[in-house]
Amino acid sequence: MTVFRIARRTALPADEAWRRITDWPAHGRRVPLTRIRVETPGPTGTGTVFVARTGLGRVRFDDPMEIVRWEPPAPGSPGRCRLEKRGWVITGWAEIEVTPASARETGETWQIGQTDSGADGRTVVCWAEELRVSFLPRFLDRVTARTGRVVFGRVVDGLLRGQER
Repeated sequence: MTVFRIARRTALPADEAWRRITDWPAHGRRVPLTRIRVETPGPTGTGTVFVARTGLGRVRFDDPMEIVRWEPPAPGSPGRCRLEKRGWVITGWAEIEVTPASARETGETWQIGQTDSGADGRTVVCWAEELRVSFLPRFLDRVTARTGRVVFGRVVDGLLRGQER
């Protein structure tokens, strides 16, 4: 398994950054060759299940995920979401934290030591993911982590900017 982390600053308020970063179908519009289908009725929360289907033509696979922690941001406290990946091709987890800059400055959030985008942002979005692709040998973990940082960094950037693909 490989772990990668990204962090971004945004001028968005925490509740809007949270709404954008947890819009699962929008993730599918940002990830190449992927569509996301939410399997459980709304609203999103602990127990929500969704499936990312990635592929081209007949070559495709499903990446089922379940939200096991759902805490939207509130005044003075960060929002936190944890997803567990339960597929046969991709396993692992993802943790998302959306923190108002004032809470981050008082030490109420975890520090991940990655580059922030935009020094004047009001909100910090952190994404950490442990990922294992079943058919890849472990010696490719570094490549997987680098690829994950690039792909998910672009996804997070696009979601926070509100850009549709």
